[in-house]
Amino acid sequence: MSKKELCCIGHITLDKIITPKNEFHMPGGTAYYFAHGIRHIDPENFELVTAVAPSEMGVVDELRQLGVNVKCLPSKNSVYFENKYEENMDNRSQRVLAKADPFTLEGLKDVDAKIYHLGTLLSDDFSLDVIKYLSSKGILSVDAQGYLRKVVGEQVQAVDWPEKLEALPYITILKASEFEAEVITGSADPYEAAKILADWGVKEPIVTLGSHGSIVYRDGQYYKIPAYKTDEVVDATGCGDTYMTGYLYQRAKGKGIQEAGDFAAAMCTLKLQSSGPFKNTVEDINRIIEAGR
Repeated sequence: MSKKELCCIGHITLDKIITPKNEFHMPGGTAYYFAHGIRHIDPENFELVTAVAPSEMGVVDELRQLGVNVKCLPSKNSVYFENKYEENMDNRSQRVLAKADPFTLEGLKDVDAKIYHLGTLLSDDFSLDVIKYLSSKGILSVDAQGYLRKVVGEQVQAVDWPEKLEALPYITILKASEFEAEVITGSADPYEAAKILADWGVKEPIVTLGSHGSIVYRDGQYYKIPAYKTDEVVDATGCGDTYMTGYLYQRAKGKGIQEAGDFAAAMCTLKLQSSGPFKNTVEDINRIIEAGR
């Protein structure tokens, strides 16, 4: 297989969503949202590496039919999340009803890409050895969220990342929400947190700030990325993954940080306006950016 510009590695999840009014199942996870985002932009230069149980192969088959290159590794189980929301949708409890097998060096030995993005969901998805190995093959990008989730029984607990000081020097791009950045660094100031992450070895930390946009720090300079306005928020699930799809796509093409961030933010705005994964075009993204100017 020829070298790809982008490779996202992560589990596709089976999500059980419980709200006061409804209960339903849907696929999810960074891998799922990233793959759907990139297929509308540049599927030819992308490969998804995932691992699901035989019972969830239908989701993989669907992605392949949509033109996504998928390498699917065997796993006894798929990741099965239960997300229970209260009347206030900001209040969520989370259980893990099943875990998939972690990704291994053996399973990843034949992937070949310019940029690798690890869509971590749980703390043991990717070992330190896998981080070191992939960083030797290309640019490594990591979503911090999974390293801060530990499963105790079925409950998900928020924890610090015990191997962070060993792992961060191998990571070029790290995405963390404002809360996640504070957990990792101890600083509630996102600008200070980004600088601490850089001091610990990350070349390009990204701290997302929700409706306030995001910041990227590189070589001593801060880049302020806007959050483009939207008339309505329908579904925020997968927004961070959609952001990274746009950002890494542009960085792989050699675009600068500000341009990549603006593109990513515009993808997020479009994602917010409909339920499910991103389903728009590059023209739609550029219209949002132009309107923002």
